[in-house]
Amino acid sequence: MITKRRMVAGLLGLLLACSAFAKDVVIDVRTAQEFQSGHVEGALNIPHDSIGQDITKAKVNKDDHVILYCRSGRRSELALGTLKSLGFSNIENYGGFEEAQKRLKKP
Repeated sequence: MITKRRMVAGLLGLLLACSAFAKDVVIDVRTAQEFQSGHVEGALNIPHDSIGQDITKAKVNKDDHVILYCRSGRRSELALGTLKSLGFSNIENYGGFEEAQKRLKKP
């Protein structure tokens, strides 16, 4: 017979195993032209006005840690709202391009 303690331990182990597959994903929500003029190393480009449709094409999972940025932080805040409405919960708006570079310590 499975005790409550074993069941809880098993569920916690499962949750930890699933979170081990979560990854950090940096997304530049500016236009393709802005992205081409310079972006954070390793960032994906998904414009804010299409992020709802294109996030799954980029193979970003709802348990991934998603970091958003744009030029000033306004569009990344809009994208954050869209992703939250789709069930993403581990999202951060790093504001503008330069602030994101500093916080991520990337060129």
